[in-house]
This record gives sequence, C-alpha cells and structure tokens, in this order.
Amino acid sequence: MNLVPLNIDSIQLGQPLPFVLRDSEGLLLAQKGYVVRTRAELDAMLARGLQLCVDTAESGDSHRAYVAQLHRMLNTDQALGQIAAVKLTAGSAPAKPERPAAPSGRIDWGETQLRATQLLRSPAAAPDFPARLQALHADLARQVETQPDPTLLALMHLAAREIRMYSATHAMLVSCIVMLVARETLRWPAERVQTLGLAALSMNISMTALQDQLALQTQPLTSEQMNAVDTHVDRSVAQLRALGVTDAVWLEAVAEHHRRAPGPLAGRTEGQQMGRLIQRADTFSARMSPRSTRNPMPVTAALQASYHDENQKVDEAGAAMVRTLGIYPPGAYVRLASQEVAVVLRRGASATTPRVAVVLNQSGMPTGELIPRDTRQPAWKVVAPVARHDVRVQVRLERLLLLAERG
Repeated sequence: MNLVPLNIDSIQLGQPLPFVLRDSEGLLLAQKGYVVRTRAELDAMLARGLQLCVDTAESGDSHRAYVAQLHRMLNTDQALGQIAAVKLTAGSAPAKPERPAAPSGRIDWGETQLRATQLLRSPAAAPDFPARLQALHADLARQVETQPDPTLLALMHLAAREIRMYSATHAMLVSCIVMLVARETLRWPAERVQTLGLAALSMNISMTALQDQLALQTQPLTSEQMNAVDTHVDRSVAQLRALGVTDAVWLEAVAEHHRRAPGPLAGRTEGQQMGRLIQRADTFSARMSPRSTRNPMPVTAALQASYHDENQKVDEAGAAMVRTLGIYPPGAYVRLASQEVAVVLRRGASATTPRVAVVLNQSGMPTGELIPRDTRQPAWKVVAPVARHDVRVQVRLERLLLLAERG
C-alpha cells in the first residue's frame, strides 16, 4: 500500500466517497461509495486516534489529481513547506457523469449494499447508529411493502454475485424475506413485523467483518475464528445493547436466531417466534449464496433445507416461508419445457408458475434480449431449477428490475 493522508475538511458530507477510506495502518474505515452524513462521524474517528488515509493504488483519478497539484506547485516555485502540507482531498477527483437516478420509488441497491456493509462492519464509528439502522430498515421495509418481488429479485441477484459484502447483503435478504413472510402469510401486526426486520438486519452485527472474510477464505477456520462464530449470538446481543438498543423483543429475537428448536410456533414468546423465522430464512439465504470454497445450492434444495425441521418434519416457520416465496422465488434460475433457461422475475399465481424471462436459448447461448415466457403454458412450464453458477451469462440488475416492475 502507498497511503496518503486525507484532508478531513475536504470530505463532502452527504456525498459518496470517491475512494476507499483507510487508517494509517491500511485498515478499512469506509468503502468507496459510502456516504458520510455528519461531521460528528468523522470527529468520532479522529477521537479514536485514527488518521484518515487513501491508498493511491485504489484512489484512481483522485490520486492523479493530487500528483498534478504537486507538480503545479513545484512549477510555480511554491515554498517547500506549502508543498509538504498538501493533502489529498475527497473533492480532488475530476467530475464524472452521475449515475442515472433510480426510477421513482426504487432505492439504489448498489448504494444500499455499501451503506449497509459500512454500518454493520463498523457500528461504533456511527455515533447515531440506532437512527442509521432504523433508516436503513425503513428503506428496506418500504421496498418490501410496495415492490416485494423486485426487492427479492434485487437481493437474490446481489447475494449470488457479491461475496466481498456477503454479511450485509445476507442480512438485508433475510430481513426482507422474514418481513414478507410475517406480513403476507403469518399476518403479524405491522409493529411486530418492524421489530422482526430490525432483528434480522442486526443478527450478526458482532461478526460482520469476519463473515465477509470467511466468504473469501479458502483455508479452514482457525480456533479463534471458530470461537468468534460460536459466540457471535451473545456478543451481538451485548453489542446491540451497548449501541443503544433497548427493545427486549428485538434482543430476544437476535439471541434466539441460531437456536435449533423444532416444533410449532404457538406457545413461544414473540422473540422466540421471530428467532425461529429468522433461523429458517437464514438457512435458506446462506445456502443460496456462494463462497470461495463452494457454489450455491439450487433454489429448491435451499428451500427444502428450511422447509423441514431438525427432526425431518414440516417446520411451521419454514413452510410459511415456502408458501410466501413459492418454489421458484424471484432471482432463481429455472429450465423450461422448451429447454430454455430463464430467470424468475416475479412470483406467479401458483408456486410453480412464476413470471420469467429467458436468458439462454435451447442451445445454451445467451439470447441478448430478455424474453418473457408464460410458465402457465405447457410449452414453457418450469421443469427444473438451474444452479446460478451453471448460467454462463451476466445480466445487469437494472435490466431485470425494469422488466420485473412492469407487473
């Protein structure tokens, strides 16, 4: 690494960072694209003795602008003291065309993924952590309520492709799944659904960075890593309390989310019921996501692992999830009777008749354009799931969402 000090006063509040932010040791403080919302957040980093730096190998245009500034000062005979005082600024990169705004009502999923990753990796760096988590949750809850199928599609798509930000993406997917199941199938009241979503979003807060590391790691876990995984539930509860979370049901749901307790939901406390539903969605989502050491399961196998409990009987929470998502949820890939391969865009009138778009033709070649198919027709009925790693085509999320949002 070639670390260059960053002028803190140059960081534009409310704007995405144009580079990765690190400390003087090279440790990650904020991902590129992370939005610093308040000066207090930066002051909190400085109060911990951190020096804000940028690795020139990662900073691209910002570093080139910094070097050009030094050359200009040398060419105009600036005093050496002034030259030595020059620091890289967050605003030094040349202006780039802005990304197209997301259609009305839709959040920017890439930005949200970065935002969630930074918040959950470094919660102590956010002096207003509870408010930020609530705001993130509110954005997800709104999407689940107004656009449930595109939301599932977006998060399944991200979970299948991005393992560097595995933990936060996984937490968002689980949170959205359980909120949808609780509202559509279990008919829980809105306040309870909100608490459930917050618990799922924060369930692994004590090991977010470790989960991201393990998703990339090819060596066996060390004894320290195994201990961190084994104790993360209790540590997550303790950390949430320290960060200002006082909701007893929320904390109980986090405490229960890894407990394997088969049987009906009736007779359990609210927190225990939430914990069981999170555990089922957690199992499904984990099996649908890749790691460096393994490929994800086909969707039907991942759902089956959640549908049956530890005694190989139908699990009430798992069955509710399957009824809600269908056998082929948005984001899954399927083979049609025509031998075409399609991506599921929306749930259908039945569990076996989702709305799909073909991405590979009968010869296994990319179609170029997404071709809608009606799986209620015998010629295009779904005949089998297809594992994501067997689909050798990259489809941009934006294209999928535009088609899925047409209803």
